[in-house]
Amino acid sequence: MSSVVETITDLVTPILDEQHFELVEVEFVKEGKNWFLRVFIDKEGGIDIEECAFVSEKLSEKLDEIDPDPIPQAYFLEVSSPGAERPLKKEADYQNALGQFIHVALYQNVDGQKQYEGHLKDLTKEQLTLTVKIKTRTKDITFDRSNIAKARLAIEF
Repeated sequence: MSSVVETITDLVTPILDEQHFELVEVEFVKEGKNWFLRVFIDKEGGIDIEECAFVSEKLSEKLDEIDPDPIPQAYFLEVSSPGAERPLKKEADYQNALGQFIHVALYQNVDGQKQYEGHLKDLTKEQLTLTVKIKTRTKDITFDRSNIAKARLAIEF
């Protein structure tokens, strides 16, 4: 599966670069009986459905040109925006999220929990600090970045 992700990344990157779009993530996953190839793209100010359709069409054309087919099984191609809860993958994603409300899932418990939501207060190469609300108080909690399984923007209620 990682070779599929790498192949798609290589194919879609020139298409995105030409349009000044950003590749957020590529995933190739099986859900039930079906395989899904998902390409998440974005740009400054957000991506719209016509832009997603354009990238989908261009990527489909490129995939049709390759012999042998890099994805031999049937699959659904989805090109979309990462949405309001965009994953934080690259260093630039984390930098852009400073001061914003994020969700962090951890590999190992910190203070008895594996998931936190709060405002990203500080960021270094090794750690990040969230300001979390616990009942009526706020508290800063620092996490080792090596302990972060997933991080994404979150919607604050």
